[in-house]
Amino acid sequence: MQAAVVNRYGAPDVVGIREVPRPAPRGDEVLVRVRAAAVTSADSRIRGARFPAGFGPFARLAFGVFRPRRTVLGSAFSGEVVSVGAHVRDLAPGDEVCGMTGMRLGAHAEYVAVPARKLARKPSAVSHEDAAGLLFGGSTALFFLRDKASVGPGMSVCVNGASGAVGTNAVQLAKHFGATVTGVTSTANAGLVADLGAARVIDHTRDGLAGVTERFDVVLDAVGNLSIASGRRLLNPGGVLLLAVADLGDTIRARGKVVAGPAPERVANFEFLLGLAAEGTLRVVIDRIHELSDIAEAHRRVDTGRKVGNVVVRP
Repeated sequence: MQAAVVNRYGAPDVVGIREVPRPAPRGDEVLVRVRAAAVTSADSRIRGARFPAGFGPFARLAFGVFRPRRTVLGSAFSGEVVSVGAHVRDLAPGDEVCGMTGMRLGAHAEYVAVPARKLARKPSAVSHEDAAGLLFGGSTALFFLRDKASVGPGMSVCVNGASGAVGTNAVQLAKHFGATVTGVTSTANAGLVADLGAARVIDHTRDGLAGVTERFDVVLDAVGNLSIASGRRLLNPGGVLLLAVADLGDTIRARGKVVAGPAPERVANFEFLLGLAAEGTLRVVIDRIHELSDIAEAHRRVDTGRKVGNVVVRP
């Protein structure tokens, strides 16, 4: 099969299309023909060995000290079941599924083998591209807003980085839960963020958060340019600071009303998000769709830091 292979750390051009063996599903696994996969900020960081401050040594141990241990990147994907392992009972060839592969990665390929328990059924009303684009940012936003901050009616939420993969979902989910949303983004994306449900948009290229006097019940930083100190300044008494991207120091210091760290990959959360997308409540924002052969260009777009929503490749 064809796969996007990364044999060394570096710029986007280190990613190349290669022929690799097609995986065989183990007893509890499913072989999926990948129809779409997201190219995320996490993929970009791993490829370039660019990790939040303090995480470098630990990330190298996890992903490979001198070169990537997992040479095929990609976690969030959508596709069709090709075959199932001997112990899988609730899925069959032809079923449309989506999911995330976690540390195993491997989704930037024509086929991927995934434990059946990590897969959600894709609703027919949701395209493969939208399903793949939804899971990474959507599950992160959902975990922080609902599971950690209990966002609900009457609350005020500020989303810093409101036009990215996490931010576009966070704006919509916070509004869906009944909150009043303020989105922080660039001039070019202000209209989009307002359309997604932000009652107020702050243009970071002109105003930024430094001069904001308003206080919020919840602040979600999806960019990584807020520290605990700068984030707390924006909170109401008892407010919650959510750091979706944080350096090692802030991750260690996060406790109580400050939450940092990775979001878990929960099938129940995938299903919740897919349901909202299928009914039209949640819009999946796609920046660009590339063929797998253009994977380096997809990485270049992510590296700019200016992608809007999600970048998707189609094997």
